[in-house]
Amino acid sequence: MTGIEQRAVCSGVNFSSIRDDRFKTIRMSVHFLWPLAKETVFAHSILPFLLSRASRKYPDYTKLNEHLAELYGAVLDANVQKLGDVQVLSISASGIADRYSLKGERVSAELAKLLCSIVFDPPFENGLFSVQGFNQEKRQLIEMLDSEFNDKRMYAKLKCEELMCSKEPYGIGRCGTRQQLQGLKLEELTPAWENLIHRSRAEIMVLGDCDPEPVYRDFYAAFQNLARTDPVECPNKVVPSAQKVAESAEKMDVVQSKLVMGFRTACAEPSAEVPAMKLLNALFGGTPSSKLFLNVREKLSLCYYCSSTFNPMKGIMLVQSGVETKNIDRAKQEILHQLKEVQDGNFDEEELSAAKLSLCNSYRTLSDSLDGLEAWYLSQTFRPEVKKPEEEAGLVGSVTREQVVEAARKITLDTVYRLEGSGVEA
Repeated sequence: MTGIEQRAVCSGVNFSSIRDDRFKTIRMSVHFLWPLAKETVFAHSILPFLLSRASRKYPDYTKLNEHLAELYGAVLDANVQKLGDVQVLSISASGIADRYSLKGERVSAELAKLLCSIVFDPPFENGLFSVQGFNQEKRQLIEMLDSEFNDKRMYAKLKCEELMCSKEPYGIGRCGTRQQLQGLKLEELTPAWENLIHRSRAEIMVLGDCDPEPVYRDFYAAFQNLARTDPVECPNKVVPSAQKVAESAEKMDVVQSKLVMGFRTACAEPSAEVPAMKLLNALFGGTPSSKLFLNVREKLSLCYYCSSTFNPMKGIMLVQSGVETKNIDRAKQEILHQLKEVQDGNFDEEELSAAKLSLCNSYRTLSDSLDGLEAWYLSQTFRPEVKKPEEEAGLVGSVTREQVVEAARKITLDTVYRLEGSGVEA
């Protein structure tokens, strides 16, 4: 069982290490956490990508890539995501474990220094980030939003979340809007970066076959030099149930229509009922043996795809489906019928066992990759007690039939979003 060691670096900054010599590589990341807000989300979203381009010591792509090549082909990457009502801005470095270096080089220590230099010592020109880097990263972020719009499955999901959580921070896109990014000015980024490193919450994670002590010392020194103020609060709003169903529809020139239904579950982290809700989701629509897949898609052929996902931070469940326009209403009725079947306890032990097996297996395989482990422990950030994936699998395995039915009966439909296609691609 892969364990985690945690300690504080300073107020609002935590350091987590997972040492596991099964891996031949290491991964270390800095995750900055900031409350989602329309005023800051778009400027913050470009920072991880801009920072990971260079540092004062390695001021351009060529010098940075030369150094990464010296570190046996180490890799830097950046990401922006949402964790409940919080924007997570991540910069990561990955490379080989120290024991595989040819001359005994401490690759992990060098990667930690590189990561610190990138995050805390960017190559400013007259107090500003590089114009060229800014323009390139801004263009790429806008292109990413365009690609999400063109992917109608993704677009429909994001649209339903936006409508459903319009009065919550979670309804804000993780990078803001295209219009906000287009209007972003270079001068806004330096204060945004300063705000981030001085006031955000941060999670530093080191995983793999790596001695975490040199990494901890470098980040400890870097944060101590900042004279940080009190970290910003990162609240997370959970709406337990829907008062009425909101319906929304759009028409577009696409071949396949989309139907996305958003449900409130009255269950979110750190509730002890979360394992039951996760199992319910697996039984209802989270696996290839689920009720939605076997009945709505396979038996009735109402959808090209039909599945559900549960967001334990927000306590919401989305059912996504791709359908022919003429079948939208039938698909909606059948999805609700299958939920009613679970609420009435109309499922057998074989279905429940298959759901448990699938869900528990997914937790146990998380420990097979550094990315999977990191994502799991990052998702535990706001829990009072951190659980290992294997412990979560044990909790899911102990959920009873009665607990699944009880969890299902708390679910209420909040929002229905239809993207109605004309049947012809534009």
